Amino acid sequence: MWFTSRNVLIGAVAAAVVVCGCSSSGDEAASSSGSERLLVATTVSPITSIVSRVGGDCIEVRGIVPEGTNSHTFEPAPSVAALLSDADVVFINGLKLEDPTLEMAQANMRDDAELVELGTLALPESEYIYDFSFPKEEGKPNPHLWTDPTFAIEYAQIVRDVLTERDPACAETFQANHESFEAQVNLLAEAIREDQKTVPNGNLKLVTYHDAYAYFADNFGWEVVGALQPSDFADPTPAEVVTLIEQIKAEGVPTIFGSEVFPSDVLEEIANETGVRYEDSLRDDDLPGAPGDANHSWLGLMQYNFATMIEGLGGRAPNVRAVDISSPAPDAADYPQ
Repeated sequence: MWFTSRNVLIGAVAAAVVVCGCSSSGDEAASSSGSERLLVATTVSPITSIVSRVGGDCIEVRGIVPEGTNSHTFEPAPSVAALLSDADVVFINGLKLEDPTLEMAQANMRDDAELVELGTLALPESEYIYDFSFPKEEGKPNPHLWTDPTFAIEYAQIVRDVLTERDPACAETFQANHESFEAQVNLLAEAIREDQKTVPNGNLKLVTYHDAYAYFADNFGWEVVGALQPSDFADPTPAEVVTLIEQIKAEGVPTIFGSEVFPSDVLEEIANETGVRYEDSLRDDDLPGAPGDANHSWLGLMQYNFATMIEGLGGRAPNVRAVDISSPAPDAADYPQ
């Protein structure tokens, strides 16, 4: 049974855990590529990071979606089929985010391999959020669970359980890695709740280009006022722009947030029209730094985003910036660039 609690345990103590290298015994847990380690394929880089952190040296992790790519419209190259046919486990977000990759996986994976849709498992259908960029009539819920620490922990729990079932010999490693990650995520969540208290009353409001923080806002008491990007990822219509300008003026939002993945001249023009600050550096799928850097991780990504949002809304983020995001072991996953 998958663990689906929404409660973040505040005040957990981060444990320094040495990630050991272990491997399966050569039975069905071993990958078809001939390696003793499980071969695990992943889609977007935040998921790749979480899977790599939990799996440690017991697995080989290879990402599919290049960093900085629009994951909603990404079409995997034919060469990805070879990876999917060799993989023992494929972790995707699900919730209609990576349908072309899902279809390719279903067509190419071995019968004894496993396809895991993390978001679909973590979120009951009754809790799907439909909104600006994800209208209910199109049948695609907002899929961005990983921007909420609550769900990042659930993703890690699912990863731990799946990997343990596939390679019981590494169960202790998977558990230890999960515990150390969960402790750090809990500390980050606690820091966010503390630092968001410094934001002036009424300012915990988000206007973004891409609507990636709906679940985080729901769990942490923020309000998503609006998002500019239409559901078809085309340019917004003049009417949509006018509506958002009116919302920004009515709500008194101090900063509107763009995205490195989705640069938007329109959002900058809206900022000029409304007289608010435009911050264009939020990252949805694109981890900071380069592969191998200490901040190139889910923790590094969300530490940067939350500190940027809190400060952009008039608060201070010393606690968020002070969270130790280092990993007990180097991240050796393959992140396509």
